[in-house]
Amino acid sequence: MEIDVTSLSQADRYKLLIGGIVPRPIAFVSTLSPDGRPNLAPFSFFAGVSSEPMALLFCPANNERGEPKDTLRNLLAGATAGETEHGGGEFVVNTVSESFARQMAACAEPLAYGESEFELSGLTMAPSRVVKPARVAESLLCFECRVMRVLRLAPGVPSGGNIVIGRVLHVHAADGLVNERMHVDPARLAAIGRMGGLGYVKTGDAAQRFEMPMGRQAKES
Repeated sequence: MEIDVTSLSQADRYKLLIGGIVPRPIAFVSTLSPDGRPNLAPFSFFAGVSSEPMALLFCPANNERGEPKDTLRNLLAGATAGETEHGGGEFVVNTVSESFARQMAACAEPLAYGESEFELSGLTMAPSRVVKPARVAESLLCFECRVMRVLRLAPGVPSGGNIVIGRVLHVHAADGLVNERMHVDPARLAAIGRMGGLGYVKTGDAAQRFEMPMGRQAKES
């Protein structure tokens, strides 16, 4: 089967991406509006970018009118004069564990701008150490970030893509989650990931994880 993506609708291209790029970690992103109202939204187009500088990215799509969704709207508004889309907004990426998966999913509800997903979901705001937006208290691992760059792939286009690259300024980890060598305990974290459609996957079960060496040893072992 060969697929010419230029002949596909946006919806069909999206289905191929979310069905074929799996599992996807979830960036549960908290931001603040210019007047200080909290926003919380999940994104599964999310990845680490670099350890030097420590950076990550997530991708909030435009809404059905081609406008930035609330998270991106807050980040662009949070940029200082002269920075515009090249940085300045602050956010927290909160890792999602099994224990509050349903509360996370509830935050995908399309609330009016300024309404709080924290209130809708019942999740708890906790103060961040460096940035202004609150972190999610229930999250065991949180990355406090400042925007380095926003790349807008299709400004004004419905469902158009945007890439937010953030520099990690501070990390909050639950006691006992990270050891002295900076190894995260995957069983304790019990992170979930996205599959296609409404599917999710768990990572906390050791029976579902495996290790193997890198390089030539991988095929020799």
